[in-house]
Amino acid sequence: MTETRRLYYEDAYRKEFTAKVLECRTVKKGYHILLDESAFYPEGGGQPSDRGLLDQVKVSEVHEKEGELLHYTDEPIEPGQEVIGRIDWEYRFDLMQQHSGEHMVSGLVHQAYGYDNVGFHMGSDVITIDFNGMLDETQLAEIEELVNRKVWENKPVKICCPPPEELKTLDYRSKKELTGKVRIVEFPEADVCACCGTHVASSGEIGMVKLLSVVKFREGVRVEMICGKRVLDYLNRINEQNHQISVKLSAKPDKTALAVTRLQEENFRLKGRVMRLEDDVFSSEAQKWEGAGSVLLFQEGLEADSVRKLADAVMQTCGGCAAVFSRNEDGSYKYALGELNGDLRQFTKEMNGALHGRGGGKPFFVQGSVQASEEEIRKFFER
Repeated sequence: MTETRRLYYEDAYRKEFTAKVLECRTVKKGYHILLDESAFYPEGGGQPSDRGLLDQVKVSEVHEKEGELLHYTDEPIEPGQEVIGRIDWEYRFDLMQQHSGEHMVSGLVHQAYGYDNVGFHMGSDVITIDFNGMLDETQLAEIEELVNRKVWENKPVKICCPPPEELKTLDYRSKKELTGKVRIVEFPEADVCACCGTHVASSGEIGMVKLLSVVKFREGVRVEMICGKRVLDYLNRINEQNHQISVKLSAKPDKTALAVTRLQEENFRLKGRVMRLEDDVFSSEAQKWEGAGSVLLFQEGLEADSVRKLADAVMQTCGGCAAVFSRNEDGSYKYALGELNGDLRQFTKEMNGALHGRGGGKPFFVQGSVQASEEEIRKFFER
């Protein structure tokens, strides 16, 4: 087994280092580089691995397997060669902010409600934490306010590996029973937890914590959150969206919700008026086909519900099968077929087979869509 000195534990802010290549192993999808020392953090404890460069060779992932630190590359590096390692610091610091913020949220939820963090995932956009108890939006807002106050107190983060005797006296969070050397990360007055990840030196470097959502998950809840620069990026995106809405609605940025409410009310009134006008048109169309027998109609620009309503209106008067088709933007057609006291199941099956369609419903009334032209539809009905 090749031993590697773990520089990320000695200094989480180490961005560059010089190391000797001990081994270069050819594997199925590239190479595994082993160094005598490394500042690259391997995936673990819910935190993704670092990425960066060894000289000009890209390090895409880092994993620890059977005590060895494996740097994944697409190119080989000669054993014995000295290389300069450079981690992607912007990426690493983002992960440190997210991981540290997660600790503080989990610790304060545990303090306030006694819930445990039973699941944790650090994604490229948001962090998710699963708690084994219920939280509502009001409680989430209270935790968010509290955790940010703790962040802004900017207290130093304490990291140590206490001796077994001292460890027994500590009240710390851990998902499983631990033995041997245990690394304890403490955010004063917020959290004490066993953790192998990299963290900020003081809480203020987290910047800000934003709790985005809480939903029921299994026996508890799942919380989505972001920290640090991700909060700034999120606020900039939301601000840009709100700016676009305010321009389109000619509303002040802090009045967009009221403007949208007015627009919804107006839209509701207009929809009601359109529906009444549509009902009148469909009633007239139904009278036009009274006693005509089976009818095939093509109408432009109808929604699926309107296609249904027109077919229903015409079938009440025509005395046969009323078939209504309306073209979709992609060239396909939505349809509705109805016949009073009829059985359209076999006909619909044949039509869907011939016109590459799908759909169904009751024996006397069906809806669906076909991938065919108007000419092909007309030919099928003329057979």
